Amino acid sequence: MIYLDNAATTWPKPEQVYQAIDDFMRNYGANPGRAGHQMANQAGEIIYTTRKLLAKLFNAEQAQEIIFTGNATEALNLAIKGYLKPGEHTITTSLAHNSILRPVKALEKQGVEVSIVDPNQQGQIQAKQIKNSIQENTKLVVMGHASNVTGTLLPIEEVAQLLVDSEVKLLVDAAQTAGVYPIDLQQLEIDMLAFTGHKGLFGPQGTGGLYLKEGVELEPLMQGGTGSYSEDVNQPQLRPDCYESGTPNTVGIAGLKAGVEFVLAEGLDKIRRHEEKLVAYLQDELKQIPEVTLYGPMDLKRQVPLLSFNLGLENAGEIGYILDKVFNIAVRTGLHCAPLVHQSLGTLEQGVIRVSPSYFNTEEEMEEFIMAINEIADEI
Repeated sequence: MIYLDNAATTWPKPEQVYQAIDDFMRNYGANPGRAGHQMANQAGEIIYTTRKLLAKLFNAEQAQEIIFTGNATEALNLAIKGYLKPGEHTITTSLAHNSILRPVKALEKQGVEVSIVDPNQQGQIQAKQIKNSIQENTKLVVMGHASNVTGTLLPIEEVAQLLVDSEVKLLVDAAQTAGVYPIDLQQLEIDMLAFTGHKGLFGPQGTGGLYLKEGVELEPLMQGGTGSYSEDVNQPQLRPDCYESGTPNTVGIAGLKAGVEFVLAEGLDKIRRHEEKLVAYLQDELKQIPEVTLYGPMDLKRQVPLLSFNLGLENAGEIGYILDKVFNIAVRTGLHCAPLVHQSLGTLEQGVIRVSPSYFNTEEEMEEFIMAINEIADEI
């Protein structure tokens, strides 16, 4: 299998991720923070060490600002629903994933005002568009760091700067960038950052988290056992316990720890350069195929290393099926949980074919992919 669906989930993982998961399950798979015996203590140490590693990766001020969730969607729901109240206003963009759009639309029905900023004619979101959308009751700007369809990078640094002297908070969805692009929370004026563990951080599915800046308060999505202040029937206010009710996915976090260690050891720049090299080759080759329509900036300085395209008027799902069944190549097709992006591209009916290499893909695999596309194009 040539696996090119890494923007959804990276595969394969580094060998140490598999080893960490196996080691946890075999040797200390107990509940962290729920007992004083050595296995529970070892499990707790995994949680704490992973929190510190993520704080190091993102240059957060303290480990307690990292809250574990099951994925980026849960982190975004915690941030959006935990912060906004009826009568308040939020701003997002039409490049957003449904993990942003659906929570804000759900809150809109409860009295939260929502503005959705569309890209300009070049397909870009500009900071001044966000600025022009701010109202007196604006409390939150929530935007993806990059589009999961076109790869377009959004100007989070510029938006953060224009909000720095206001009371409006900034929430960034880093699902497509964490582990690939440097995110320095000491320099960026970001109040909340949602990330997933199973993409660029090379962890298993069911892992993710939310960076929550000190001083920003949220209503928890859940209440329950935290292993702390167990004598009190009220939810503790202690961070991060306040937001982490229930038994955590410690085996997943053990795998995530190994994934983050791999990213830190290899280096973000090295990982990104390799992926960009593969995508640059694909872009150059696909441009030579008359039947191909490419979408997005087509500029690796303005997009993450993924690309989306179509072959003529063929349904994207049909092309994906052929790639899978005939050529043993895995890609992502369809609408990618981002309907407003496809609306702007005019691909709501056709969908697109998304190709997203990872650090473990090779140039030879890219050549095989291009050969397959040429062969399919000859038949349509």
